[in-house]
Amino acid sequence: MTRLKHLKDKLKGPAHIIYHIFIIVLSASIALSLPAAAQFLAGKFLVYWSILGNEEIFLVSIEIICAVLLIFFFNYLGRTWRDRKLSRMATEAGLVFVSSARGFFTRKMNRMRKEKQGIGRDIMLIGSTGSRTFADKGGDLHTVIQGCREARIMLLNPCGPGASVRARSILDPDITPERFREQIGRSIAFLKQLRAVQKNIRLKLYDEVPFLKMAISGDYIWLSHYHAGFDVRVMPEYVFRHNQNPGSLYATFYQYFLKRWNNPGVPEYDLETDELVFRDQSGNEERREKFMVPA
Repeated sequence: MTRLKHLKDKLKGPAHIIYHIFIIVLSASIALSLPAAAQFLAGKFLVYWSILGNEEIFLVSIEIICAVLLIFFFNYLGRTWRDRKLSRMATEAGLVFVSSARGFFTRKMNRMRKEKQGIGRDIMLIGSTGSRTFADKGGDLHTVIQGCREARIMLLNPCGPGASVRARSILDPDITPERFREQIGRSIAFLKQLRAVQKNIRLKLYDEVPFLKMAISGDYIWLSHYHAGFDVRVMPEYVFRHNQNPGSLYATFYQYFLKRWNNPGVPEYDLETDELVFRDQSGNEERREKFMVPA
């Protein structure tokens, strides 16, 4: 092996020189042959042009083909310009990805992205029931919630008016207020299990009809819209990334979450005592109310 390696090292220098000589000879040959090649092509072109010059069908066909190619070319340029413009606007807004939640592979990729960005970090979430988001084993944030450093979660109050209104707005007969309360109860039970193993989990329950489904982790925000009459799973999911651009929507949605979270009208659910904790504007505890978790 040593001799073979030594022989290769010896041949490497001459081979490199031979390669450069070959390139020079080839370039010189091409350059010297250009006048003869040009003369040959010019002669052939004149011969064929004299034959085809009187063929009207051929000329019309060439004209149509050229026109079609020009149309495709300019349409391509226009579409490229519009796409670049949309791309710049999306970048200015901080939007990096939009996906439909219907495809199997799309859902799998979204879950992988959330796990990559969320595990070992703080997670902030606004949702409706949380059942399909993190309580179910197949939820996008099931693994993330278990492996995060701290979680602040806002869900619908199962006994509040927002849960009933949202459930009745969806035309699916399987989705009822009772089913909503059952799903919220399952999510609370899941969070209580994590709290029992010393996970830093905080939960608040709001009464309003849900507006945005939003998860924040690191420099990314995943956002969907609760449209009346539609399951949120059929709505597109938007991904925003934090950047230094003041026009980015990341900061807007981040502030939206903080405003909702710090709203004193939204009580915190004590996962250890099953009580709703009400606080004043300064964050000081005012009172507690016993809360029955739906079965």
